[in-house]
Amino acid sequence: MILSFLLAALLAQQPAGPNNTSTSKEDQDLEQSLSEAGGSPVEYARALERHLKKYPNSERRGEYQRVLAQAAIDLRDKRRLLLYGVPVLEAGSRNPQLLDHVTRTLLDREDATSATEALKYSRLLVQVMDDQRKAQLDPSQAVPARGRRLEETEYALARARTFEARALSILGKFDESDAAALAGWAVSPTEENARERARNLERAGKFKEALAAFSEALALAGDRSTSADAAKDGARLASLSKQASGQEGGFGSVMLAAYDRAAAAQAAQKLRLKSADPNYAAAKPLEFTLTATTGPPLDLSTLKGKVVVIDFWATWCGPCRAQHPLYEQVKAKFKSTPDVVFLAVSTDEDRGVVAPFLKAQKWPALAYFEDGMASTLRISSIPTAMILDRQGNIVSRMNGYIADRFVNMMSDRIQEALEEK
Repeated sequence: MILSFLLAALLAQQPAGPNNTSTSKEDQDLEQSLSEAGGSPVEYARALERHLKKYPNSERRGEYQRVLAQAAIDLRDKRRLLLYGVPVLEAGSRNPQLLDHVTRTLLDREDATSATEALKYSRLLVQVMDDQRKAQLDPSQAVPARGRRLEETEYALARARTFEARALSILGKFDESDAAALAGWAVSPTEENARERARNLERAGKFKEALAAFSEALALAGDRSTSADAAKDGARLASLSKQASGQEGGFGSVMLAAYDRAAAAQAAQKLRLKSADPNYAAAKPLEFTLTATTGPPLDLSTLKGKVVVIDFWATWCGPCRAQHPLYEQVKAKFKSTPDVVFLAVSTDEDRGVVAPFLKAQKWPALAYFEDGMASTLRISSIPTAMILDRQGNIVSRMNGYIADRFVNMMSDRIQEALEEK
C-alpha cells in the first residue's frame, strides 16, 4: 500500500509539456507495468525494477531507488535494502529509518567490509539523531509533547550508538566499541545496548565487566523474555560468571548491583526528560502544566478543589468561532462563582498565530496551549469541551456542540460538578 502511494506520488510530480515526450512514454510504460502488478507489494517492486532496467538513465532513477528502498523496508527484504538503500544514502539521503535498516542489515553480515560500511552509516545516524535531540531540547522552540518526542529520539540515538559499538567490535576495536556503547547508555539505557556491551567486553576478554553488563541487560529485560530466552540467558549468565570468578553461581550480588544501576540510569533519564518537559509522563489533566499566550505557565494541579472547564479549539476551526459566543454566555453565568475556572486551550501547531487571532477576534487575550494534553486525553475533534470535578476527574465531555442547547447543557453539567461531594 505504501509503495503504491509512493509511486502514485512520483507520477503526479511529472510535469507535462510539449518537450516531455520521452518522459511521458516512460510514465506510460510505468503505469502499464504497475497496472499489471495486481496490487501485490512484491509485484509492484518487481515492476519498478523492470522499469528501472528498461530506463537505466532515467532522470528519476534516484527517486525510483528511494521508492524501492522504502519497499525493501516494508517487505523486510535485505537484498533489495542494500541494493537500493545504499545508493540512496550515498546520494545524500539522511532518512533515519533507512539509515537504521541499512546499518542493521550490514551488521548482520558480521564481516569486516560490511562492518566498515555499517560504522559509517551508524555515525551518520548518530549525527542525525543528535541534531534532532538538540533541536528538541532548545527551550526557545515550541515542541508539542516535547518529553515523549525527546524520549523517542534518545532511544533512536542510543540505538545508533549501539550499532556503532557493534561495528567497532566486529573490527576488533574493543575500547572504542565500549566507549560508543556507554555513550548510548548514558542517553537511554536499553537492554539492547547492555547486551552489546556484554558481547564486546566478552570478546575483549573482560569477563567481569561483561558479566556486569549482561546483568544490566537482564535487569532491563523484565518479564519480556520467553522461557527459551530465559534458559539461554541463564546459561550465558552462568558461563560469564564462571569465566569472571570461577563459579557458575557466583552472580547474585552482581545481579543485585545491576538492578540498582539500571534503575538509577532510568531514573536519571526520566528526570532529564521531566526537566525538558514538565508534562513528560503526565497522564491525568491535573498533572499538566500549560504555557500561555501571556503570563507564566499554569500548573493545573493548583486548580484541584475547583471545577475546571476546558475548551479545546483552534484558530482555523470554523465551528470553534461559532461556539465562542455561547461559551462566553456560560462563563458569564458563573462569573461570580470562584470555584469554577474556564480555560481556553489552543490546539494550533503554529503558536504564533494564536495571539494575533485573539486580538483580531476581540477574544480574551489569555489562552493556553495544549502542550501534549490533547493527544493524552484523545481529543480527536474540535471544539471539545471538558469538565473536571474538584478532584480533577473528567466528569463531562462534549465533542462539538448543539447551538440551541449548548448553554443550558454546559451550565447544567457545571452545576452538577459543583454539587458533587
